[in-house]
Amino acid sequence: MSQDFVIEAFPRDDQGKGASRRLRREEKKIPAIIYGGNKEAMPIAIWHNELKKAIENEAFFSHVLTIDIQGQKESVILKDLQRHPYKLLLSHADFQRVDKDHEIFVQVPVHLVNEDTAPAIKTFGGVAFRLMTEVEVACLPQNLPSFIEVDLTDVEMDQVVHLSDLKLPEGVRIPALQQGEDHNLPVVSIHKPKGAKADDAEDAEGEEGGEE
Repeated sequence: MSQDFVIEAFPRDDQGKGASRRLRREEKKIPAIIYGGNKEAMPIAIWHNELKKAIENEAFFSHVLTIDIQGQKESVILKDLQRHPYKLLLSHADFQRVDKDHEIFVQVPVHLVNEDTAPAIKTFGGVAFRLMTEVEVACLPQNLPSFIEVDLTDVEMDQVVHLSDLKLPEGVRIPALQQGEDHNLPVVSIHKPKGAKADDAEDAEGEEGGEE
């Protein structure tokens, strides 16, 4: 993990809807909670704008974060983030404690590489269709990848890349694959656009007619 995220937080004693509304309106903070790790859940408050800025970075969602509660630091991952139904505001966050000796389950983004140079795309006019934008992995916190790469260089036209085809870093697994073949879901495929296929079919018919 090449990037560190540290979020400043404060203990939160007052709870309930009224207290949460005052927190958001008057202090510009949002309520949050830290749980797990065989310790009691800890209600906290964090700066709204600090968290809003942090989540602009995709890596924030797939990194072990540090919550600094007035000098007391907790290693966590973001498990849930609630947003206002129609305003560009955050309303609540859930953080789960992590332990270096216990596996964590995290959704990490899927990145396509060599999309512009893959022969099926560049030479034969195919288009990459993303069927999954993120995948759940399980690993120890220190092995958590920021993303999973899918190299399209050798992916052929009409080929489908499944979860089992992904190249994972050492110490990382995909839990879904242990649930049977039905859970080996497609991640990305390369196909010609529908319009291009129709044009190819018409060209083929024209060639056959000319030969006759």
